[in-house]
Amino acid sequence: MDKRAFILLGLTGAFIFTSCEKEPATTPYTFQVPVGFITPTLPADNPMTVEGIELGRRLFYDPLLSKNDAQSCANCHVQSYGFTDDGLQYSIGVDGFAGDRNSMATINLAWGTEFFWDGRASSLENQIYGPVTNPIEMNTTWPEVEAELNASATYRDLFKQAFDIDVIDSVHVSKAIAQFLRTMISGNSKFDKFVREEVNLTTSELNGLVIYNTEKGDCFHCHTLTNGLATDNQFRNNGLDSDASMTDDGRMDVTGLLSDRGKFKVPTLRNIELTAPYMHDGRFATLDDVVNHYDQGGIESSTVDPLMKHLPGSQQPGLNLTAQEKIDLINFLKTLTDPDFIANPAFSQP
Repeated sequence: MDKRAFILLGLTGAFIFTSCEKEPATTPYTFQVPVGFITPTLPADNPMTVEGIELGRRLFYDPLLSKNDAQSCANCHVQSYGFTDDGLQYSIGVDGFAGDRNSMATINLAWGTEFFWDGRASSLENQIYGPVTNPIEMNTTWPEVEAELNASATYRDLFKQAFDIDVIDSVHVSKAIAQFLRTMISGNSKFDKFVREEVNLTTSELNGLVIYNTEKGDCFHCHTLTNGLATDNQFRNNGLDSDASMTDDGRMDVTGLLSDRGKFKVPTLRNIELTAPYMHDGRFATLDDVVNHYDQGGIESSTVDPLMKHLPGSQQPGLNLTAQEKIDLINFLKTLTDPDFIANPAFSQP
């Protein structure tokens, strides 16, 4: 063998050895947009991978992220309740203290913009930081969480596979959970199947759709169905309180603007049948209570949304729905329930 051939053989052997030792690349995740949904804007700095999503799922269900390993994200976001708390008005934190806002549903968050009821988190990744350190919720510190994760050989391996990092930090914890949350897509309800011409709606459900999607019920302005989301992702004052009775400033806490007082994120109505109680403070126990609130027109205040145009004292006070029309509207709302979503093993505890 000449010298040149020997060198080439040595280089080939070195390449093979190096290739064998190299960590395997991550597996890209194909994000599928349901029929009728707009295309979301996914962050370029946190591309979704199979490994990242599975890691995020594990973290979502791991109480390690809380003080004394007492509770996980899943304690307040229960799959069978549409990933809200299990019927509680206010969630209970690790030390037994209750919050003052209702647990929001983690549904179709890939399409979200600002997060929390008041929009204080500018991204899904940023949203994840808050509950961990909140003294009423998980009540721990990120250095404590990071230390515990780094002490786990299993987690060190999982973070290495997902992000190719040797030291686990809060940034990559939030990225992993955010990837998992973005896979929580609810788009296979009876209504979706109706849109895809796979099933028919009942007469009552069809009547409810007409009420929902016209000025008769006036739901469609804020809970638009044309984007697939059943929300416009805006912040609105929907006439719950007068200026004098308002105890939660909502969006104003973030912006400092008096014009934002009493405004809250418009929630999705997908799986609304499962996510009681309703409103930012869980004041309404049933869908009947919600429909009656809007039917009566709401309460006047200085920041009430212009779309609440049936306020008492207006030219057309109240929606004046009949008893049957209320039933029809609620029957339609129930067609937004997605049984596959709440039973999907990909979203369940690993």
